[in-house]
Amino acid sequence: MPIRPAKKNALPAPAVDSPVRRRLPPLLRRSWYGLNQAFRRRIAHTGVTPDQFTAMRTLLEGDPAGLTQRDLTAMMSSDPNTVASLLERMEATGWISREAHESDRRAYRIRLLEPGRVQHEACREIAVRLQSEVLAVLPEAERQTFLSQLDRVSMACRQAADASPRSPR
Repeated sequence: MPIRPAKKNALPAPAVDSPVRRRLPPLLRRSWYGLNQAFRRRIAHTGVTPDQFTAMRTLLEGDPAGLTQRDLTAMMSSDPNTVASLLERMEATGWISREAHESDRRAYRIRLLEPGRVQHEACREIAVRLQSEVLAVLPEAERQTFLSQLDRVSMACRQAADASPRSPR
């Protein structure tokens, strides 16, 4: 497709941080918050939280031998304290087990137990329906492209975070 020259009398595009322009941070936050709230409400009857569902799904899709807490934290794009607290609650409910890692004395292998699999399955169908419902605002032919582009944006966000200096504590 040929590139069209700019219109001669066209106004310059508003600045990236202009209030009249769509901005990435509020759009991502509003999207995540709305999706998280909808999911939280739809699975409330199961006793599972969205973060617990994400941990269950990640454990199911990860190494069958189990994941370390560090692996799980990275794969969930979370922080170690949040995941530690999450795992304590999940272990207390009997959804996961933590067993000593075979080669790292400081680590544990986290595995999803059968009660956790049952809970995951109870929520999975709800998650799939919600995702389909939300993506239905896009033409079907555009959905995979949108998700691919969103994946690229999320990786760029992660790279920006990794490249940014941490503040001293």
